[in-house]
Amino acid sequence: MPEIRRQLSLYVPGTSAAELEAVRRIVDPVQSGLIPAHVTLCREDEIDDLALAELSCRLAGAERITLRFGEPEVFAGHGILLPCIGGRVEFQALRERILGSPAIRRQEAHLTLAHPRNPKAPGNSLSAASRVAGLSIPFDAVRLIEQVGRGAWRELAAFELR
Repeated sequence: MPEIRRQLSLYVPGTSAAELEAVRRIVDPVQSGLIPAHVTLCREDEIDDLALAELSCRLAGAERITLRFGEPEVFAGHGILLPCIGGRVEFQALRERILGSPAIRRQEAHLTLAHPRNPKAPGNSLSAASRVAGLSIPFDAVRLIEQVGRGAWRELAAFELR
């Protein structure tokens, strides 16, 4: 039986998504094909016991957040990410709201452009990724997504932020 993973993510909207996807197709076409540009909000181990109805209640009335991203960084060999440099407090507050407590692990918001588990693409470079440095992105929905095995992620539910 294949592994099933669920997480909460903030998908990048609009023109920012188009800019990021153009870069992601160059630096890691495999990752680009598996999941849209996003910020992981809560990982599977954090939401395993959280029912859909409870999640909906906790997100009711939650406000949109805007995150600003810095220069690309290499991680774990040939992975490339854009670190969040603005909106960290709002990101953590949204996590606390969803998880129902301030006593949760710290998670640094970031956008993964290239994932190190995928083969290194010919276009994988900081110079290719630097085209999207400095983006400020408003997020207006939290998405519950699922991956079966190593397949593409699919959206199960969306919760609008006001």
